[in-house]
Amino acid sequence: MTFAPKLAGFALVAAMAAAAPATAQEFFRIGTGGAGGTYFPIGGAIASAISAPPGSRPCDEGGQCGVPGLIAIAQSTTASVFNNAAVQNGELEAGLAAADVTRSMYLGEGAFEGREHPNLRVIANLFPEDLHLVLPAGVEIDNLGDLEGMRVGIAQAGSGTQVAVLQMLELWGITRDNIEEAELNNSQSAARLADGQLDAYFYAAGWPVAAMVQLASTSGMNLHSFTEEDMARINEAVPAYIPSMIPGGTYEGIDEDTMTPAVSALLVTSSEVEEELIYGITQALWNEATRRMLDNGHPKGRLITADTALAGMEALGVPLHPGAQRYYEEAGLME
Repeated sequence: MTFAPKLAGFALVAAMAAAAPATAQEFFRIGTGGAGGTYFPIGGAIASAISAPPGSRPCDEGGQCGVPGLIAIAQSTTASVFNNAAVQNGELEAGLAAADVTRSMYLGEGAFEGREHPNLRVIANLFPEDLHLVLPAGVEIDNLGDLEGMRVGIAQAGSGTQVAVLQMLELWGITRDNIEEAELNNSQSAARLADGQLDAYFYAAGWPVAAMVQLASTSGMNLHSFTEEDMARINEAVPAYIPSMIPGGTYEGIDEDTMTPAVSALLVTSSEVEEELIYGITQALWNEATRRMLDNGHPKGRLITADTALAGMEALGVPLHPGAQRYYEEAGLME
C-alpha cells in the first residue's frame, strides 16, 4: 500500500514574530486535511502563529510573534496517514494526525505491521476529534451492524478515520464485502448524502465541521449516538478512541447530545528537523498572541492549550521531539 495522494492547494500563512535577530528565510510545510474539515483551519492558524517572514515587525512592536525568518505553509492533504508518511519521508516538515494512527505507524503495528515510521515525533497534543456517523435527516440505526448492505462513506484512503472505522465496523461483522463503501473526503461525502447517493458516512474531526454545518442547514442530517456499551466495545478494540460527546445544538436540527468515540489530534514532526527550530516553534505555539488567535478562530482552537499539550503522551509511546521537550521542561510543564 502506498500513500501518494497529490498535495492539494495550500494556504500560505504568514504572521507573528518573536523579538529576536532576523534569520534567513525558511519554509515549513504542515500537512492538514480536507478544506471541509477541522485540520485545515486549525493547521492554518498554527502556520500563521509560528510564522514570521523576513522583514516582519518585531513582536513587541505589535508585529508577528513566530519564529524569525520562518514562513509556515498549511497544505491540504488526505490527513493523518498521508501526513505521517510524508513527515517520515521528508516531504513535509510537520502535520496534524490522529493519535491512534500515529502510534500504529511509529511502531509498525496493526494496519502498518512491519512498516515502522521511526522518524515521527510529537510537538503537542491539540484537541479531541469526535467521530461523526452522519445519516440522512430522520434516519436512525441501532448499531454499526445495521449498516450492512448500505452505501457507506468510510473516509479517504490515507486518512486515520478510515483505518479506525474499518476496525470498528469489523466488531459488528461489517467489512468492505458487505457494504458498498465509498472513499471520499468530508465535503464529497456530505454532497453524496444530500443527493441520496450515500446512506451514511463517517468522519472524525473537531466539531463543528464546516461541511456538516452546511449539510445540516440545507438538506438536514442526523448523527448516530452510540450507547455506552458500544463505546466501551470500541475502546477495547481501538484504545485511542475514548467516550466523548457532541453537544446538542452544534448542528441545526440535532438538539440532543450525541455520544460518540473521540481520538486526540496531534501536531507531529520529524526527528530530522533541527532541535532549535522545533524549540522556537513550540515556544511560538504557546505565546499570548497565539492564544488570542486560537481563541478567536475555529471553536476547537479554544481547546488547544499548553496545559493539555502533553495529555496522553506517556501512554502514546511516540517520543516528543527534543526541541519540544526542552521547551516543556523549561516551562515547567513536564513532571
